[in-house]
Amino acid sequence: MGAEVRLRDVVDADLETLFAQEQEPEANRLAHFPARPRDAFLAHWRTRILGNPDGRAQAVEVDGELAGSIVAWWQDGRRFVGYWFGRAFWGRGVGTAALRLFLAGEAARPLYADPHADNVASVRLLEKCGFRREGTNEDGFVTLVLRD
Repeated sequence: MGAEVRLRDVVDADLETLFAQEQEPEANRLAHFPARPRDAFLAHWRTRILGNPDGRAQAVEVDGELAGSIVAWWQDGRRFVGYWFGRAFWGRGVGTAALRLFLAGEAARPLYADPHADNVASVRLLEKCGFRREGTNEDGFVTLVLRD
């Protein structure tokens, strides 16, 4: 990949682009995650992500263009990581490059992720970055863990 991938803090001005990226039907299908209405999306990001002092939200830029986001948060005593990329950036190595950058600045271990098994590219991305499968729940979500 010849593009420059970099991370920076998510700012409120990014939310409209991130909202538009979440509306991609194929992304929703693969993630088994429904697109939220605009007001619900903005409220979630402003309160639960940007307003969470224990969370971390990074915008992913590719050659200066907002490609998506990577976030980390605590849930039930575990640190999770999640990401969402605009479809124009799929299959270009952006996710792998961005997650590697993110992990270099994320000290918490173990670190968990739980993509749906149907999202083969997401599972593969996590495995390329050192996550290992620990199981799959009855709804088809794969638990992956990075321990070191």
